[in-house]
Amino acid sequence: MDKATKDGEARTAQVAGIVLAGGQSSRMGRDKALLQLGGLRLLVRTARLIQSAVGGPATVVGGGAAYRSLGLRVLEDDWPGAGPLGAIATTLRVSEAPWCLVVACDLPYLTKEWLDYLIARALASEADAVVPISSGGAEPLCAAYHQKCAPVIRAALEAGTRKVTDGLASLLLETISPMECKPFDRDGLLFKNMNSPADYQEAQAKLDRRAPKSSRT
Repeated sequence: MDKATKDGEARTAQVAGIVLAGGQSSRMGRDKALLQLGGLRLLVRTARLIQSAVGGPATVVGGGAAYRSLGLRVLEDDWPGAGPLGAIATTLRVSEAPWCLVVACDLPYLTKEWLDYLIARALASEADAVVPISSGGAEPLCAAYHQKCAPVIRAALEAGTRKVTDGLASLLLETISPMECKPFDRDGLLFKNMNSPADYQEAQAKLDRRAPKSSRT
């Protein structure tokens, strides 16, 4: 077994890859997780990207039969209606890995290079969670959470907290500053999510321009 294979297996044991899905997609007008980007459903595209970073299959939290039909492992949310914070709590309950890489399904500009960096920061950290900071603030839906977070987040949910950043308020966070993110974000789009039809059209155009010519034929 070569070193790369050993490193991949070690990462798989340490980090679980999770895609958060099942939102209302009210601004999009249809389920954005099922929209096509680069010939793939957005949900499948995100799951494959995460798999490439963690070295093992990603798990989707939220959604149902439509997502399972894509060949993905899908788990029901323990906290339906509680938003992403409930999905993060579900993630921590089911995962056997010390760390969970948690990514929303609607972030089309993420890259493997960025996720590799985020995972490396988490594996070297003593914090409860590693959360990047963008020009718009904290990005808790592209972050890494240690199992130490589980009781704190569950208690916050039981107390009625629904905003993700409020649920993380009492945790020890390691943040990744905008300057540290910048080498991975030359266009300032890394954490831009896809909420509306205009966002979808923009993502299609930008990702098509980024793609190698051979992938378009």
